[in-house]
Amino acid sequence: MISWDDFEKIEIRSGTIIEVTDFPKARKPAYQLKIDFGAYGIKQSSAQITDHYAKESLLGKQIVAVVNFPPKQIANFFSECLVLGVYDHEGKVILLQPGLPVGNGQRIG
Repeated sequence: MISWDDFEKIEIRSGTIIEVTDFPKARKPAYQLKIDFGAYGIKQSSAQITDHYAKESLLGKQIVAVVNFPPKQIANFFSECLVLGVYDHEGKVILLQPGLPVGNGQRIG
C-alpha cells in the first residue's frame, strides 16, 4: 500500500501527440512520440503501441502520461515520460485517454 502523499508525487498529465515516427532500434516494435503537455513542454516517449495504432491515427490523439520520471535511455533515444495504457488479453497496449477533450498538461487525479 502507498500513502496519499506517495500518490501525489506522481505527475500524471494529459497531452496531445504531435509527432510519431518508427523506432527501428527498439527491441520490441515501438514508436517514438512527441507529446505536447502545454505549460510542461513537449516531451518525447517510446511507446510499444504498434499493434493497435497506425502512426497516422495517433496524430492529434490525447493521451495520459507520467511526466516526472527521469529520462530513460532506450537504444539511442531518451524517453522523457511514460505514456499510460492497459494491456489487452493478448498483452498488447491500449492507450489511456480522456473521455472528452481537455487542456494539455491537465493533472489527472
